[in-house]
Amino acid sequence: MILGLGVSHLLRGVARMVQHPKQYKVYWVHLVWTLFVFLYLLHFSWWEFRLQKVEVWTFPLYLLIASYALLLYLLCALTFPEDLSDYSGFRAYFYSRRAWIFGCMFLMFVADIADTLIKGQAYLHSLGPIYYVRTAVYLGLSLIAMKTENPRFHAAFAVFATVYEIGYIWKSFYRLG
Repeated sequence: MILGLGVSHLLRGVARMVQHPKQYKVYWVHLVWTLFVFLYLLHFSWWEFRLQKVEVWTFPLYLLIASYALLLYLLCALTFPEDLSDYSGFRAYFYSRRAWIFGCMFLMFVADIADTLIKGQAYLHSLGPIYYVRTAVYLGLSLIAMKTENPRFHAAFAVFATVYEIGYIWKSFYRLG
C-alpha cells in the first residue's frame, strides 16, 4: 500500500510538470532521479516477494519492512514537493534539499542490507558481488551527494545509478522465483 502511494506521488509530480510546463522548470537530473526512484519502487516490490520464505514473523521484522517502505515513500515525497513556490524550479529545489534526499537514500540502502539479511545467508550469497558492489557504491556516493552541489557529480551519479539499477534488475531478477 505504501509503495502504491509512492508511485502515485511520483506520477502526480510528473503529471503536474506535463500539465503546467511553464509553472515548473524541469531539471533533467531531477527527472533521472525520478526514474531511478520509480524503478527502485518496482524493484522493491519484486524483491519483497522473497519474504514469503520467512517462516516466523515478529513485530520487529514487520517494523523493519514497514520502515523500509516508509523511507521509499519519503524519498518520493522529497523528490516531488507539494509546492515549489519557494524555488525557481526543480534544479534549485533539488540542490537545496540534497542532504535530505540523499540522507534518505543512504538510509534506504542500509534498510536494503537489513532486508536482504532477513531473507537468509543463502540468499545473500546468491546475490554475489554485484549486490555488494552496488550497495557499497550507492552508500558512498549518497554520502558524497549529501555534501556536494557539483552538477557534474549529481548528473553522473543519477545516470550511473539509473543505468546500473536497470542492469541489476535485468540480470538478477529477470524472472520471479
